[in-house]
Amino acid sequence: MSGLIGRKIGMTSIFDENGKNVPCTVIEAGPCVVTQVRTKEVDGYTALQLGFDDKAEKRANKAEMGHAKKAGASPKKKVVEFKYFKEGAYKLGDTLGVDLFVEGDYVDVVGTSKGKGFQGVVKRHHFGGVGQSTHGQHNRLRAPGSIGAGSDPSRVFKGMRMAGRMGGDRVTIQNLRVLKIIPEKNLLVVNGCVPGHKNAYVTIEK
Repeated sequence: MSGLIGRKIGMTSIFDENGKNVPCTVIEAGPCVVTQVRTKEVDGYTALQLGFDDKAEKRANKAEMGHAKKAGASPKKKVVEFKYFKEGAYKLGDTLGVDLFVEGDYVDVVGTSKGKGFQGVVKRHHFGGVGQSTHGQHNRLRAPGSIGAGSDPSRVFKGMRMAGRMGGDRVTIQNLRVLKIIPEKNLLVVNGCVPGHKNAYVTIEK
């Protein structure tokens, strides 16, 4: 899919044409620089590599500096490849902005969800706790209870829902409608919520 790299600014709400209060997320989308053009002849597939958010040169290594120099740009903090851009539509060093989208478009937003640390089974897997007396538990309110049989199969099956680290996953939210575009500030306002904390990087796919 074609698209852009952006940064989640935060959530707000706006009124639509019917006077309904709609929750929405504001994303700073671009400007993104084409840092590499993948071709079938050289790479075996076609794609555009885009870079977003300037990185201080003292924090970039020589490989990053040389890669960015070919595109006539500064090193970037976030680099992502997008397939399905029209072949030959963009060349090395071109800049893409929010004008790639129009109001009313439906987009998919990909990001990394907020990390929630080590969580128990009630929060992580929505177990009912002792109130519903599930999973063989007796009087321990939020305990997971029994996790397997005894002599047969004499082990715990893979995939058993247990306590563990929660969040920090790659999440895609599909079919978010573009409500508003503010080109002078590179802002994209989409309906609903997107994964990640404030200032987290996201990719907007068309």
